[in-house]
Amino acid sequence: MQIKPGLPWKELPLGGVIDVPGSSVEFHTGDWRSSRPVIDLNKCTGCMLCWLNCPDNAIKIKNGKVEIDYDHCKGCGLCASVCPVKAISMRREALEEEERHGSKHKP
Repeated sequence: MQIKPGLPWKELPLGGVIDVPGSSVEFHTGDWRSSRPVIDLNKCTGCMLCWLNCPDNAIKIKNGKVEIDYDHCKGCGLCASVCPVKAISMRREALEEEERHGSKHKP
């Protein structure tokens, strides 16, 4: 739809509206990330600073361990930057894909 210049704001079409409360969990927003956080559970002290600072609520605690919900993680790196023991590192998304599926091209 093309919007005509000078159109009064009241006549603009609605866009980006989440009209059902709590439905944002249905939208996987991590697909466009270029880096992903990887947690070294051997270093993690369970301080929960990563969970506290995650703007996307993508850090989850399951069975007392920190996990990342990659469906909603956008790869901002805040979790890695606040980790006092550097248990979280940011890895290029392409490297993770190559490791999961096996790379045909070796550097």
